[in-house]
Amino acid sequence: MEPAYTFSSELWEPPVEPAWVFATVPAQESDEISELAGNRPGFGSVRVEVTIGATSWKTSLFPSKQAQAYVLPVKRAVREAEGLDIGDVVTISLVVVQE
Repeated sequence: MEPAYTFSSELWEPPVEPAWVFATVPAQESDEISELAGNRPGFGSVRVEVTIGATSWKTSLFPSKQAQAYVLPVKRAVREAEGLDIGDVVTISLVVVQE
């Protein structure tokens, strides 16, 4: 069975030229995912299947030194499909894809 997590997180954009919007994975879940993932190639990224509302997609989590947690990129198509904007708090379900 694939490890699964559900949590709420606020959507945010980095202070540089906004090209991406992210949600931060909470510390406890990030710690568990980090232990599960071990040392993976790709800058420590972890493949996941994500669901927000009625929208599901495959992507990767990325470790963030600033957040001291994983961050999840939330693409524009998902935000538009779900009517989301920066600052919205969303419920996120994700499954770590075992490689």
